[in-house]
Amino acid sequence: MHSPPTPRSPHAVIGRPSGILAVLLMLGLLVPECFSQGPTPSEMQAALEIRLPEDPAAILAVVGQSPIFLNEISPKVDARIEEVLGKTNQTIPEEQLRFARVSLTRGMLRQAIQTKMMRESFLLDQVATQNADKRAEADAMLAARARQMFYESELPQLQKQYKVRDLGELDALLREKGSSLSARQRDFADAMLGHLYIKSKVVQDPDVSVAEITQYYRENHDEFAQAAAATWEQLSVLFSEIPNREEATTAISEMGREAYFGGNMQAVAKAKSQEPFASKGGLHDWTTQGALASGTLDKQIFSLPLNAMSEIIVDETGMHIIRVLDRRASGFTPLSEVQDEIRAKIRQNKITESQKTVMEEMSKRIPIWTLFPDDFPEAKPLPTSIVSRYYESAPNAIR
Repeated sequence: MHSPPTPRSPHAVIGRPSGILAVLLMLGLLVPECFSQGPTPSEMQAALEIRLPEDPAAILAVVGQSPIFLNEISPKVDARIEEVLGKTNQTIPEEQLRFARVSLTRGMLRQAIQTKMMRESFLLDQVATQNADKRAEADAMLAARARQMFYESELPQLQKQYKVRDLGELDALLREKGSSLSARQRDFADAMLGHLYIKSKVVQDPDVSVAEITQYYRENHDEFAQAAAATWEQLSVLFSEIPNREEATTAISEMGREAYFGGNMQAVAKAKSQEPFASKGGLHDWTTQGALASGTLDKQIFSLPLNAMSEIIVDETGMHIIRVLDRRASGFTPLSEVQDEIRAKIRQNKITESQKTVMEEMSKRIPIWTLFPDDFPEAKPLPTSIVSRYYESAPNAIR
């Protein structure tokens, strides 16, 4: 059995490189809090100590009775890396590409295991305690049905997406993306059976009682706090446009008279006002108190009588005339106005919790052996009897 090469110091590999940060961001391998720094040296070193197998037939995981082979994962990983490298002009060191490859492989394997778990659970529900022949028969029947649905629904969509009719040509285009027609068919079947399993176990429209809505509102009262806010119309002359104060006063006074006697402030605003909302008739939608840059306008908006044109208001930017259309005080949004929103939140929380419970039950029900057993609570390392099949023939196999 070959020993892995002696690892270099993490700091010799890389510190916190800007090059890998750009690549990993594009690959979607970093969470937001890591955006400014990228992987730590220890994270880099841990990944670099992993040697992925090279044999396409190598088994990365076994879920129940379903193996997951390297060639189900690696083409997608390679295609994703090639896609990202094609979008950046940076030369990425080999160590960084290895880190990306290991991270992508691990992530995609985790997704594949979850899908297989649902598929295995669905089959187990179908055959219960019946013998292996019955399982094989049920598996074949479901696979045939899934294949039929693939050709009826998924294949036409793929042909439309890639703008081809010939299946050979479609297969070639899919392989350029790290997939194939057979791989898409297999993924479709697994996803379909997984969907059927989740649908059978999770209530998609759970009941939500009035008591639950009321309790949520009480326990999350601060979530429904609202600041004072107002909506208003505005006419403005900006000092950046008319620096002469006398001319600015004349211009805003003329706009005010026209709006007052014509009765249409928004029409005047569209024709003559100089503030950013002029094209919308000077109409400012609901804005919270304190949000305006102009403290002078903010004070007037939240003190003037409703539906009355103001006198000329002068601040640092110019001269303004406003009419407050509506205003609300600070406080809490009434339950009657947010009960539908709360109902939707509770319903989604119930669905999410139910799905989480189903996944936890599956992990206990379906045995998992994987190269990355830390990714699943009940998972075990791949047995030596499986790993040894490719250790000797693949000197770079994972250790």
